[in-house]
Amino acid sequence: MGTWGPGNFENDTAADHLSILTDRLITEVADAMAGDPVEIEPGEYWGVTVPANLELLSVLARQGYVGASLPEAEVVEEWKKTYMAVWEGSIDGLMPSPGHKDERRTVLIRTFDELAALRRKEDSD
Repeated sequence: MGTWGPGNFENDTAADHLSILTDRLITEVADAMAGDPVEIEPGEYWGVTVPANLELLSVLARQGYVGASLPEAEVVEEWKKTYMAVWEGSIDGLMPSPGHKDERRTVLIRTFDELAALRRKEDSD
């Protein structure tokens, strides 16, 4: 295995490990998005963890570590359409305050958009 620096992610083993982790995050999101839409409603487990997984992928991508993989930008955009349609259709059932609802919507959209932009940047480099 090769080592190219002293950092925790500067060797082949760490890159392989990071690839496994990011693939798992992507697979979890893909499975949730392909499943029953009820499971991605805002009060459900996958409704909370899908955006969390996307944010983790963005954080890792911004680090520039070898081995971190991202879904295609077009896939992220489709996920966004699906997720936000479910979110918009079910969030009022949780009776959020108007301010929280608007702020959360902004965060969710930014989460999807940032990940898609990171993938586009990766593709253009």
